[in-house]
Amino acid sequence: MWLSDRRNFLLAAAALAGCGFTPAYGPQGGGSALLGSIALEEPANRYGYDFNSRFEERLGRASGPYALKIRLETQSQGLGSLADGQTTRYRLVGRVFYTLTPVGSEEALIAGRTNAFTSYSATGSTAATQAAERDAKRRLMVILADQVIDRLLLDADTLPK
Repeated sequence: MWLSDRRNFLLAAAALAGCGFTPAYGPQGGGSALLGSIALEEPANRYGYDFNSRFEERLGRASGPYALKIRLETQSQGLGSLADGQTTRYRLVGRVFYTLTPVGSEEALIAGRTNAFTSYSATGSTAATQAAERDAKRRLMVILADQVIDRLLLDADTLPK
């Protein structure tokens, strides 16, 4: 039994090696070129601050050679309600449009859009509902920042050296 598991593992490793798989942060991966090299715009609001905070946590703070321009959109939707019409659950939908450019240029090297959602309960006290809403907004920005980073890492090998 153990021998067949080992064979499967070795076959999977050989298949990955044969397909040209390269780790993003490996020697030939493009991800290491992004570490500490993407400058972000000043955040305009708490959403932008949370997005930038997560982005810098993963890729580091930088002043160049690349600049990331983002446009965040959020929307709140009521999901559940009681018989008296009071909403008990909300869904936050977020969308981010991003463009990676060389610093001082408008030439788009990588551009795209991603979206995600979170939700929160509004059945507690006013303070609890406000805390849940703030937490859901923060979680949404973390998800969006992670998705943008993942997309940039996937396309990092197309950047000029």
